[in-house]
Amino acid sequence: MSDLPIEAWISRLTSGGRLQPDELEALAGRAPLPALLVGAAAIRDAGHGANISVSRKVFVPLTQLCRDVCAYCTFAHPPKAGEAVYLDREAVLEIARAGARAGCDEVLFTLGDKPEVRYRAAREALDALGHASTLDYLHEMAAAVLQETGLLPHINAGVMTEADIARLRGVSASQGLMLETGSDRLSARGGPHWGSPDKQPAARLATIAAAGRARVPFTSGILIGIGESRAERLASLLALRDLHDAHGHIQEVIVQNFRAKPGTRMAGAAEPDLEEQLWTIALARFVFGPAMSIQAPPNLRAEGLAALIGAGINDWGGVSPVTPDHVNPEAPWPALSRLAAETAASGKTLVPRLTVYPAYLQRAEAWLDPAVRSAAIARADTEGFAHETGWRVGHGREIVPLETGMPALPRDTALSAAIDRAMAGRALEEAEIVTLFRARGPAAAAVRDAADALRAERVGGTVGYVVTRNINYTNVCGYRCRFCAFSKGRLAENLRGRPYDLTLEEIQRRTVEAWQRGGTEVCMQGGIHPDYTGETYLEIVRAVKAAVPEMHVHAFSPLEVTQGARTLGLSVAEFLSALKEAGLGSLPGTAAEILDDEVRARLCPDKIRTDAWLEVVETAHLVGLRTTATIMFGHIERYVHWARHLLRLRRLQERTGGLTELVPLPFVHMEAPIYLSGDGARQGPSLREAIAMHAVARLALNPVLPNIQASWVKLGEAGLAAAMRSGANDLGGTLMDESISRAAGADHGQELPPQRMIEIARGLGRMPRQRSTLYGDVPDRQCERALQAPPLTAVVNAPAGRHARTGGAQARGAGGAGGLGGGD
Repeated sequence: MSDLPIEAWISRLTSGGRLQPDELEALAGRAPLPALLVGAAAIRDAGHGANISVSRKVFVPLTQLCRDVCAYCTFAHPPKAGEAVYLDREAVLEIARAGARAGCDEVLFTLGDKPEVRYRAAREALDALGHASTLDYLHEMAAAVLQETGLLPHINAGVMTEADIARLRGVSASQGLMLETGSDRLSARGGPHWGSPDKQPAARLATIAAAGRARVPFTSGILIGIGESRAERLASLLALRDLHDAHGHIQEVIVQNFRAKPGTRMAGAAEPDLEEQLWTIALARFVFGPAMSIQAPPNLRAEGLAALIGAGINDWGGVSPVTPDHVNPEAPWPALSRLAAETAASGKTLVPRLTVYPAYLQRAEAWLDPAVRSAAIARADTEGFAHETGWRVGHGREIVPLETGMPALPRDTALSAAIDRAMAGRALEEAEIVTLFRARGPAAAAVRDAADALRAERVGGTVGYVVTRNINYTNVCGYRCRFCAFSKGRLAENLRGRPYDLTLEEIQRRTVEAWQRGGTEVCMQGGIHPDYTGETYLEIVRAVKAAVPEMHVHAFSPLEVTQGARTLGLSVAEFLSALKEAGLGSLPGTAAEILDDEVRARLCPDKIRTDAWLEVVETAHLVGLRTTATIMFGHIERYVHWARHLLRLRRLQERTGGLTELVPLPFVHMEAPIYLSGDGARQGPSLREAIAMHAVARLALNPVLPNIQASWVKLGEAGLAAAMRSGANDLGGTLMDESISRAAGADHGQELPPQRMIEIARGLGRMPRQRSTLYGDVPDRQCERALQAPPLTAVVNAPAGRHARTGGAQARGAGGAGGLGGGD
């Protein structure tokens, strides 16, 4: 051992290098197992940190007929009287639907290899089904699962041609074929693969290579304990590495231990012991390095899960809460809760993943067929893993409580260093903020706990809310923001109603009613009507102040300000000053979405750029108008974009001090055009991510921005409570008329009345406070009215005409853009 430079080899691998075959042979032949295990775990940690992933799946045994006769297999068997040769469509879909109900993401199709070549019964069954081959029928079933359930098919169909693989790529997110062994010796007479043409190493290696050429995310691996030597195992792993070097398509390597089964030719064969499997896993990690996913099936070594983690795995493979392991029916799957607990006991966090791994999903255009791509991305979180729970933004489902008070992290971790720096009020680097967002399990709990402690220190135990009324004066818009289901052009009536343009009289009526119900603010925004001018916005403000002089007017996004200034030939500063003189009190910092032009180019290509948004908001601050800030997240962006957004807001606040609060707005996907078009949008952030945004914002913006607001419309009451325990201190507005999130598909209601705001705050053990827009006190009379508010009267949304009713370009004789906008 003393002459083996194992520590240098570990350093080389964790720095992006690799070991050559002769070095691996020396390692395999001479390294003591303890040293091998320690090294493999360190290499794994360099690539995967504390994450151990798992795919929640259902197992669909499409057919158990096979032309091969492996000496250890009980999955495949000859036709049986009274037993269908193939699962029919309804049986397949029922398994998939059961998986969907149980929170699964993957449907694993497993089947015997080319049974129609060997059995007449298979040929006759295929004829009856209208298919020429098993692979044709498989294609139909995978397409049905994808289209009707949204679960992602993973296909294990044996040896195939490149054309077969390419065709199935159109209905699957990944495929797989175990090499099992690269040794021809095991296919000789008397060997485990005798009489099994599809187990010939050359045939299997050719299929794996074909999958690489077809750009299919692929699973392979080896089966140990079937008579191969350690040298043959190493040779098999190196053969897989060569194929991955050539094509980059192997996303995981399985090290599976042989299980002897009664009724097979190998029923009496010795099974490999735990030490033998640990040695092989560790060697695989040295072969493939940090990035590769190395997997061991947990049901085949139920007593040794901690040891498997210690040997360098980072993945448990597919585990089903619904269906058995049909290949190893004697070995039940561990419950996912038990697997999570066992993983945590080893200091790791169980992370659900999709059948396509994050690295491949993040390059989906190269690796996934367009028909599959949108379904896969839709199920992913921002990092490319699966959502931990079935919670989605805007839906009223109960949520699983997020853990707090988890074990302390080692103080030398990058995460702990970032938390300490944020708590001290120092600006974080972009990479540090990304580290905070990537935290899961105990690490995520540490971020949330730190944020909540900082909240208590900075703003105490008061929970604020403002009694406000949303007035969206038009839903006509000439812009085509791809996330928006609210704005209506000629073609958008199928979403949420007809185009409208409120009269000034209706705006005034709603304002008066809001004041009588205890409101102190009207929040006004709308679509960018092509005929609106700056005079439109000025007249809206004047109308509100004429109706209720005491009402705070919180209105107009930076996009509306830009449009208003342009149409009047004024600078932004001049127009903002005119609005302030007319009675505007503050601006909502909406239209921000993600303050990064890489994202905006896809999400809202005709909207103002990042610099323009920041310039309008900074100008507002300079003329004496304060603003909020928002971030809309969970669609097409990544954590790095969240970090850039927060850093840009921090720098702005350091310059002006004009931001009153940050309002994180999780993306509501259901009716969003970019989601409905299948163009790469996710189903919003995961619950963990939605709450993390509030926590990380608290840390990243400390001490320059004291208020973090949670959106009850997006999160629901349970999510709201979770956010309030994770750094948020404000419940936002009661709203009275919420229409934007509901247009996108949210179902949390139009109004959260003050009584319920008070109950939520007290349920958290905090003091509720009705506040003003600018966080001042509210007259007692308005607080009393808010608690005694009568029901709202019906609103009147006057149908939109060709031109704006007031202040429009046509009304002013200025020409205008003409007609209704075609925006979504």
